[in-house]
Amino acid sequence: MNEKQAIQRLKKGDISGMDTLVLNYQAKAIRTAYLITHDDSLAEDVVQETFLRIYQRIRYFDETRPFEPYLLRSVVHTALNMAEKTRKEIPLSEEVEPEFVEGLIAKASSTEDQMEYIQLKQEIFAALGKLPPRERAVIVERYYLGMTEKEMAGEHEIAPGTIKWSLNVA
Repeated sequence: MNEKQAIQRLKKGDISGMDTLVLNYQAKAIRTAYLITHDDSLAEDVVQETFLRIYQRIRYFDETRPFEPYLLRSVVHTALNMAEKTRKEIPLSEEVEPEFVEGLIAKASSTEDQMEYIQLKQEIFAALGKLPPRERAVIVERYYLGMTEKEMAGEHEIAPGTIKWSLNVA
């Protein structure tokens, strides 16, 4: 069954359509949620909650639009809300200096060895972990989900300048 058929089944009340959507998108949704929450079990809860809400509100989904961006935006919003409720922030042992981040970016362009790449990913992930959930969310939306600043502004119903400011702060 393809995505459109699964959505049509869900709209008719047939829950078997959810299996296809979960199978296709669960892993990416969990990765997205984890990037914001930094908590495995909370990320799984976020995805479960998101799929439940989608099932409950599927009748409002416009089938002419792609499902994946809709799902991942919902995951980001749910992850952000749940992360702020739990306020599970990674403690700052030190301030993240712009030079440190620039150094990570410079390393990324010259990485030749797989071990260096893995270490770099860990350093970037650690730097991302030092950000509060709202700032992690804008980074995830922009660089992981590939949303434009205009799309992000429309999604959050705020001015594009605020999105640019949030990205700059993050």
